[in-house]
Amino acid sequence: MDVSTIESVVTALRQQYHDITSRLDAVGTPSEREALKRQIIAYFKSVDTAVTELTQIKEDIRGLVDRYKQVALTAETAQAPQFTGARPMVHADHIGASTFVEKGWSLISLGDYAGAIQALHKALTLSPNDVQAQSLLGWAQMLDEEYDDALATFSKVLMKEPANSLARINVGYICLKKRIFGEAIEHLSKAIRLDNDKKASLYAHYYLGLVYLEREMYEDAQNFFQKTLALGPNLIEAYFELGRAQWLAGERDTARQTWVEGYKANKFSPWGKRCKEMLDVVDGGGEPPRSGTA
Repeated sequence: MDVSTIESVVTALRQQYHDITSRLDAVGTPSEREALKRQIIAYFKSVDTAVTELTQIKEDIRGLVDRYKQVALTAETAQAPQFTGARPMVHADHIGASTFVEKGWSLISLGDYAGAIQALHKALTLSPNDVQAQSLLGWAQMLDEEYDDALATFSKVLMKEPANSLARINVGYICLKKRIFGEAIEHLSKAIRLDNDKKASLYAHYYLGLVYLEREMYEDAQNFFQKTLALGPNLIEAYFELGRAQWLAGERDTARQTWVEGYKANKFSPWGKRCKEMLDVVDGGGEPPRSGTA
């Protein structure tokens, strides 16, 4: 069912509603009332059927969103944290905030960050203390590179949930992007100490590596990238950045070996391909970038 078909169905149902409404005032005889009753029952069944079908289509779209997220992961080389927010549970609330929360989640997953921000602002207008909506809003703002807004939003989340490690690593990442290295180290280190979320701990180590790499503290950077790979061998970007830290520290043969290992770990991933590309660059006499990947 395409958009034009849906619009036609809605238009027809609305027209039917107006027709029935206009007849209500003109009903006089028992036979006219009985005919109108049958029409209303038939109309109700038509609307109920349409709602049921559209609800199923909405459920199918959720499956498409999940599949899209998996496909998108194979084509990205962004440094931003991988969006991992659990799908919100839509529940019957009299203010309808949860519907906008779920809409925001779906739009983030599809990469429509501006649309997600709009939906989540609506959710927070209806339910200002909804921490899940605030957290998702922070994700949307961060991924849309609205770093100041995202920082303010995640700060509100952390005031309510100081042990929210994912919010904390996102603040660390934002501080890294804004080159506020001291605060980045503080938040990322705390996420590691909390040790209550494996993915948060993994990315905290990785982003600390990037912080020290940006600060040209190559030994510390290598240490955190090596810990990252110990925690998550499939985070291929850590091979790429470890090799860069090693090369810039003068350990060129070691860097080459690291990029070889990164490429072998996953030849078909974007970061595996970047490891191979970097090998080609340095073998051709080039140099890896000193900055700019964070």
